Amino acid sequence: MADATSFQALSPDNKMRFTHSMILRLVGILCYTGDTMEHNGLQAHTQSSPTLHATMQTSEQQQAAAIESLLFVSGRPLTCAELRKLLGCDESALERALARLEQDLGVAQRGIRLQILGEQVQLVTAPEYAHYVAALLGLPMTAKLTTAALETLAVISYRQPITRSQIEAIRGVNSDRALASLLQHGLVAEVGRAQTVGRPALFATTAEFLQLFGLTRLEQLPHVTPPASMSEAQCVTIDQHEQDAERRV
Repeated sequence: MADATSFQALSPDNKMRFTHSMILRLVGILCYTGDTMEHNGLQAHTQSSPTLHATMQTSEQQQAAAIESLLFVSGRPLTCAELRKLLGCDESALERALARLEQDLGVAQRGIRLQILGEQVQLVTAPEYAHYVAALLGLPMTAKLTTAALETLAVISYRQPITRSQIEAIRGVNSDRALASLLQHGLVAEVGRAQTVGRPALFATTAEFLQLFGLTRLEQLPHVTPPASMSEAQCVTIDQHEQDAERRV
């Protein structure tokens, strides 16, 4: 850098060029210093401000879109545990994202729906467009079920998980053939063993059951109340018959 003596010896044009270059260097130094201070300040504020940190995280809408992508390519139902691991979120965040996706698909009248059965989550076709899918795949539109099978299915859907003897205690008749028909159609499946003598099989409805009836979750089943003519004592008697049937197994 030139000292005061050499600066005075410069011509007016050179003095102007020198001054201009010094101003540019000074502006560059100030800008760099300001950017560095601003970056450090923002970084410190981010570390100390939970609110700002939260806004920088993946939004609920983005998580819902990510779930839709994962379910689309998976080719199978994904568990909530798998989704939490893939998204890197906790249970409450996953529930909000699933609710958002379910709402978005329903409001937009899309051709797919979000189906949740226990811990299993998957995308399914909307029931109102089932006839198009059936035509493409050459599938029958309805499953032919006998009255006995429908009665058995109703009992299972509202009392699941339930054993064979409990079903028969409610219906009052043998339900072997009806249960076998439901198993064959994939509407019911064995889901475990009861913690009683003999460890009888427990049966519950499947995802195919939800799809057949146009449901996305069991909570959408119509609410059923006992007939007004049925007394509380009769309701207790039905429960007692189920318990007696379970003990006889």
